[in-house]
Amino acid sequence: MEERRQHDRHSTELQLEVFELHSGRRLGRVVDLSAEGFMLFSDTPQTADTLVECRLVSEQVIEGVCEITLGADCLWSRPGADNKHCWAGFHIIDLAEDQAVALEVLLKHL
Repeated sequence: MEERRQHDRHSTELQLEVFELHSGRRLGRVVDLSAEGFMLFSDTPQTADTLVECRLVSEQVIEGVCEITLGADCLWSRPGADNKHCWAGFHIIDLAEDQAVALEVLLKHL
């Protein structure tokens, strides 16, 4: 399979939770993160080819950053081995300049 990522993905020891921006609904936990996207582990199925506005929330403040707001496209979604959870890959498609700086701060600490 051809690797199309331009940025390295970083596994994270940080607890990064993802919430839908407008409803506040929890989408899941970030498993790995890069400047261009993230993989999500979720209790609920995610729908591929869906755009979502979301907040990535860190349980700890890192250099003043505890939350990042962004738009992402769900590229793929697969059920977990237990058929109770879901794995999903998201591509970041909308990120304000100040939020990009905040993402870089988090990435430095992974």
